[in-house]
Parts: sequence; structure tokens; C-alpha cells
Amino acid sequence: MKSSNYSKLSLGAQAVAAALVFSSPALYAADTKNETCDKDILAKCKPAQTDESIERIRVHGVQNSVYMFNNSADKRRMAALVDTPQVITVLTQDQIQESGNTDLKDILSAQAGVTLGTGENGNAFGDRYIIRGHEARSDVFVDGLRDPGMTTRESFATERVEITKGPSSTFAGRGSSGGAINSVTKKASVAYDFGRVDLGIGTDDHTRLTVDYNLPISDKVAVRLNGLTAEEDKPGREGITSERQGVQLSGVYEATDALSFTADGYYLDAKDVPDLGSYFDRDTRKPLEDIPVYAQDGDFLNSKVTTFTLRTEYELNDSITLYNATRVGHTENGYITTGMGGTTRADTDPTAPGASTLTLSTHQGNQDVDYVSTQFNLFWNTQALGFDHKLVFGLEYTDENVDNGVYSITNNNDGNCLTEGRRGVSEAYCIIDGNGNTVDNIGQLMNRSYVDGGSDAIYDIETVSAYMMDTVELTDQLALFFGFRQDSFDYSNNTTGRDGEVDYAYSDTMYNGNIGLVYDLSEDANIYANYSTATNINGGESDLGANCGYGGICGTQEQAAEADAEIVENLELGTKWMLFDDKMMFSASIFQITKSDVMESVGDSYSTLGTLNTGKNRVKGIEFGMVGNITDKLSIQFSAAKMDSEILESYNPANIGLVLSNFADESAYLQLRYELTESFVFGGSYTYQSEMYGGQPDTAAGYDSDNSRYSIVVPNYQVVDLFASYNATEDLTFRINVGNILNEEYWTAAYRSGSFMYLGDARNAKLSMTYEF
Repeated sequence: MKSSNYSKLSLGAQAVAAALVFSSPALYAADTKNETCDKDILAKCKPAQTDESIERIRVHGVQNSVYMFNNSADKRRMAALVDTPQVITVLTQDQIQESGNTDLKDILSAQAGVTLGTGENGNAFGDRYIIRGHEARSDVFVDGLRDPGMTTRESFATERVEITKGPSSTFAGRGSSGGAINSVTKKASVAYDFGRVDLGIGTDDHTRLTVDYNLPISDKVAVRLNGLTAEEDKPGREGITSERQGVQLSGVYEATDALSFTADGYYLDAKDVPDLGSYFDRDTRKPLEDIPVYAQDGDFLNSKVTTFTLRTEYELNDSITLYNATRVGHTENGYITTGMGGTTRADTDPTAPGASTLTLSTHQGNQDVDYVSTQFNLFWNTQALGFDHKLVFGLEYTDENVDNGVYSITNNNDGNCLTEGRRGVSEAYCIIDGNGNTVDNIGQLMNRSYVDGGSDAIYDIETVSAYMMDTVELTDQLALFFGFRQDSFDYSNNTTGRDGEVDYAYSDTMYNGNIGLVYDLSEDANIYANYSTATNINGGESDLGANCGYGGICGTQEQAAEADAEIVENLELGTKWMLFDDKMMFSASIFQITKSDVMESVGDSYSTLGTLNTGKNRVKGIEFGMVGNITDKLSIQFSAAKMDSEILESYNPANIGLVLSNFADESAYLQLRYELTESFVFGGSYTYQSEMYGGQPDTAAGYDSDNSRYSIVVPNYQVVDLFASYNATEDLTFRINVGNILNEEYWTAAYRSGSFMYLGDARNAKLSMTYEF
């Protein structure tokens, strides 16, 4: 089960696989090796442009199954996934579409080992991804380049998503403690002339239209257009809306057989009315159920993303290939949203003194991000010391500038009740009247207006990285993988907070590496061992200024510069098997991730006076995966993880032995697809997540003052989705998706105080039509 040599295919040949994504979801192509073209599968196929070096290309750009890819899209991963000593979950375009999910947060949160968290103060910039218990919101990549900032991420231009489990700093650089996420975009191809239109309607005012058209202009030039317009209410929450407008234009120029250029421009305009969901009732020990929609008229979460990317590939000779990817990007994000919490009216309230009620609060912020990133790779297949080597040498430069700001907000309506808090008795906005009923016109209760309030943190980090990786075939059965990376950075963060204006600035160099062995037990099975590291810097999260407890910079100016980086080490043992005539891959692994020198906040998460490298935690677990075809008609994508987390060291001795916050120790995802006939396919998915507890990142889950129980509990949940598709003609396909068919009310994440608990989607249905031309 040896990995294939580094592919020296031209960009056009690689694009053949991408182009095949758009065949009908219920069909498979025959083996195309030594064939010119299967016109029954691809009527628009151009046989003369089929590259015979591509073997076993299947419909949808996958090999052997609509749910399985054999190789990573990251060119630096030289071995097939089955021969890679690490868990990498690949979600194909078909799997994503049949799941019914479109936003990246929904795609990821269903997967085993991945949970969601909430941002500081209900931060609505974007979603916090947590992989194997560790923050990954800054570890999102697009085509191998970091995608910085907190933003809305859509899948209309996505070919597939890859989730790398375990520390990955050799590939990803700083961060990536628990893993990293890489979205692979659709690219132009000179091989095929094809088009596709998807139109969807559904419950909750759901409408969605996407267009994908690839046009070869000549045998060397092609363009591809992807477009999106969509809007809907959040299922079960009328008035909580999302609207998406997007476009991606991609072009390829194959100057010679050895030299190619691919460029794309991407734009997304996302407008949401956000919902902070429910809150944790400490008396009943569960989230408050069946809450009304309380968003205020004028609430918004707006995100604009603009990027331009250029990729250049040059085959110097049969052994050496040069590759560069360069991206310039700008994002704009802003939100004003409403929270809801339970309290009692003050004794001096004129309507219902002492009565229980629900009050509204305001949460807001904005962020502009400008960045440039360029990555150079040299791939060299050679022999040295009697062994075959697949070497990768890389240089990378990134510069990220983040301007975090606030709004100045005025509530133009007077409060309708009195409550008592830390600042004494004050006017409040109660959505429950004196008789215990919901007030009328909740959305107009506060009547907000706002203006730009200026910046509260200006963050910049400039990084120069160098790395080397090697894949060595020691024997016919044993392969060695290893790599080293150096990241040198200059960091600055001008913050404004409780301590006034503080300018932070420091520089440092990080070193990380990985080493793994893969031993073939047979042609179809192997075992592997892997050791890898990752490094987190002080103040690595760009959206948090000097809020130490959530990943903002900790300490005084002098302390921040002298603080050590957080060090993450991972040990993993696993096995991978190719089953059912190489149509399905089974994997199992046991792992242990230890994070030391953890930054901890003192008192509350707003403090800059962190204890600087006083914490240590550990996550250990086991994970199983199955992906591919069980039979010619039955496909599966399955992952399950059982993990255990523990605080090993802390400035607060009471934390030692507790679990990490926002950590579900059990999770599973199963998606099945059955092809009943050539025209009819049906299936469904099952998501399970065990309970988890609210708290700050890398910190013990919140515990009651009497040390008797965890303070904030996110209950376990399970969600069942169904889908079916019918090919009415060769070009026309209909699909129906029913989400949360059991209509379970569930919560996906909790703020550390329990003030917000994000609601999952209620039951919903979508009907889509796909027309190919």
C-alpha cells in the first residue's frame, strides 16, 4: 500500500478531476484508464484533452466513491491519505451537498471531535471551531493559505473540506494545536465545457441559487464562474435571517506543458440577523426552552470578504516542480446583536416588584482585516543514501493587519422595568410583562441607533517561515515521514481597555516538527506512529485585544515580550485499512495531546494580568473513521471519537483535575447514501454530541463556588437528517433534504457565564433542482 509518487501532472490534468465534480450525483464513471472519454457520463467531454496519466478518475472528482478522496489537496502531503500517519477527514462536495449544510460552521460542527464555542461578550464576528479540545478559529485555510480574521464562510465555491486532526504546525505554522481546516476551492479547467445551475426552495423562506460554468476558451485558457444568491430564516426562529451574495471567477492559462497559471477572485457579502439563543437557568440546571424571538429591529451581522489568489506551477524537469500561491485579501465584519437573560425585577419596580422576568442586552463590535500571503514550494523526487526521497522545501511570508473596533450605541426608547445589578437599580428592557406574558412588539423595545465608535485594538503580525519535509521509503513495507518548520514573527497590538491605551510589541521565533512511521501489514493495511508539535503565541487571537482569558495578549508590555509560547505535543498510534476492493478506508487511532506553558487569566477574562505560562492540560482519546463504498450502491462517511481532557497544572489549584471547557468527550457522525436505482438515491445522517461545559479556552470548565458541580452545562444532543435525489433526465436532478426530522431542540455552545446558549436548527425541509448543461 505504498503511496504514489508526487504527481507531475499539468494543472490542466489536475483540473480534469475537479471538472468531474459536476456529473449527476447518482452516477458513477467507469475506470477511465486507457480510455479516451465516456460520453454517456460527460456529454461535453473533450477526448483529445484527457491526460492518460490520470488513473481511476471517477465522477465528482473522487476515486471509487462519491464520499472518498484518495489524496489530500495540499500538494505538500506527498502520500495518499491511507499512507499518511495522521487522521485527515475529507468532506467531498457530494457529501456536503447531500448533508444539506452550506455554511462552514454547520459543515464542521457535525463532525466527530469538533465542537463550537462562543466568543467573548457574544462575539459574533464568526464561529469558534474547537478541534480535539483546542481552539482552531484562527487555523482556517483556503487552498493551503491561512484565511485570517473572524468571518462568515460559505461553501458555494468549495470543492471539498479537509479537517486535519492533531497538531499541524509543520504545515500550518503558529496555532493548529488540535488541528486545522482547509477549504479547497473550485478551479477552472481546459479539459471540459460544462455548466450547472442549482435552485432550491424550502421552509423558513429558504431560497438558494448557485451557478457554476466552466468555459475552455482554447486548449490553453479556460475560465470558470461560480455565483450564489440565497436567503432564509433560521429554522424555527422567524425573523432570524441570513442572506448571501457571492461570486468567484477563476481562470487558468497553461502556457506550456510545464508552466501554468491559475488565478481567482472571490467575493462574498453575508448579511444576517443574528440570534444569541437561550441562556442557562441555574435553578433548573438546563437552558431555558421555547424562548420567543427577541432580536431587535436593526440587529445585524454583516460580513464582506474579497480575495485575489494567483498560483503558478512550473515543472523544471521530471524530478523537480516549483509552485507558488499568493493571496491578497480584505474582510469587513460588523455586528450589533441582542442577548437575553433571566433576572428578577427590583423591589422598587412600579409594575411587578420582585417578579421573575427576561431582560435584553446589547453586544457589538466590528473588524477590518487586510492581509497578504505568499508560499513558495519546491518538490524534489530524488535518491539519497540508497533511499527514495520525496522532498518539499518551502518559504512563506504573511502579513496580517486587524483593526478591531466598536460602535457607540444609543437606546432611544426608555426602559420598561427596573432591575438590580452590580451598578444598583437601573432601567432595563423586559420582554415579560408584570402578568408573566410576553410583551408586544419585542423587536421595537429598545429602538437602537449607532455610530462608529473607533478602534479598541489594532493588531499586526508579520511572519517569515521556512520548512522542509521528506517522505522516505526505507523498505518496501516501511516509510518515514518527517518535517521541520521555523516561523519568525514581528507582533504588535495597540489596545484600549480598562487599563487605558497600551502598545504591545515583540518578536520571536518558533520551531516545530513532526515525525511518523508507516508500516504495511499487507497490501491493504498498515499501522503508523506519529509525533508532532504546535506553538501558540501570546496574543495569537486577533479579535480580542488584551482580553487575556480568551486568547488576547496577556501581561504588561514587558511581561508579554518575555512570556514563553504555549507548546503542544501530540503522540498518536493508528491503523488504516483499504476494504471492499479499495473502495472504502477504515481508520482507527489513539492519541494524546499535551499543552504546556498555557496562558491563564487571573480573576476574569478581561484581565491583562495573565499568569503567563502557568497552565498545562491534556487530551487523550480514540477516534474511528470509515469512508467510501461498502457496496456498489451503499456509501458511508463515519467518524466517532471518545476523548478525555484534564487540567494538569494551574495557578488555581482547584482547577487541577477538571475537564476543559467547550469539550464534548463523545461525538459521532454517520452519513449513509444508498443508490436504489441509477435514478434514485436516498440516505441520511446522524449527529451525536455528549454534554459539555462552558468556560474560557484552555481553562477548566466553570465550577460552582462550592466545588460540587460544573456551572454551565450544554446538554447532549442527537440530530437526524434525511435526503433523497431523483434523476429525472440525464441533465435534471431533484433532491429533497429534511433537517432535524425529529425536531429536537438542542444547543451547540455556551458562553462562559451561561448568558448565551446557541440554538440548533429546528425541523426544516429544502427541495433543490440541479440542471446540467
